Amino acid sequence: MKTTRFFVAALKFIESFFIVGGGKKSKESEGNSSDTISNDDWVDLGLPSGLLWATCNVGATKPEDYGDYFAWGEMQPKSAYTDNYKYYRSDGNGSGYTKYCTLSSAGYKGYHDNLVTLQSSDDAAAANVSGSRMPTRAEWEELTDNCTWKWITLNGVKGWRVTGRNGKSIFLPAAGGRWGGVTNDVGLSGYYWSSSLYEDYPDYAWYLDFYSGYRRMSYYDYRIFGFSVRPVR
Repeated sequence: MKTTRFFVAALKFIESFFIVGGGKKSKESEGNSSDTISNDDWVDLGLPSGLLWATCNVGATKPEDYGDYFAWGEMQPKSAYTDNYKYYRSDGNGSGYTKYCTLSSAGYKGYHDNLVTLQSSDDAAAANVSGSRMPTRAEWEELTDNCTWKWITLNGVKGWRVTGRNGKSIFLPAAGGRWGGVTNDVGLSGYYWSSSLYEDYPDYAWYLDFYSGYRRMSYYDYRIFGFSVRPVR
């Protein structure tokens, strides 16, 4: 499982001049001011679904804390994010995913179950924050479509302040991500898992990918990587 991180980073640099939530760069992304964010456990942003968003990432105690990193479908952080993935096997019987797989081709050795959404038993939010779960791809998109986003510095940490139409806000720190045994892009980018598999190529799962110049749903990184998790309920 090789990654194309340098290629993706180059794309991010280019796209940061053009993309913010699917359009041209807006004034929302130009700020770098300090601000304050509510420390309530859950925030009602006035979304159409009524979904509540947690103030902090899983493993964090304050909005600006990075928190822990999780492979998609694993419930605990670890020191290295490689082929030691819980639902990947490579042995004398071949290699492939043993859960959450929509393909039956030779490369997957028949371990296909057509599961496309994380079950609660594999949900890092549900396992670590009582009464919560990870957001789906559609719920992340609801957040991007119905809130105002501004790039700020909160207590020395860069990230997006996300403000609902009712004026309430959450903060998503640029926590970077982990692949192999290294944490990358801290302070520059954020990678936040959804609970939704990328159905066409189940090596991947959907996640919110952001930089100071854009934010969007992506699936370009392997689900074995360690990304942030923000609970909802």
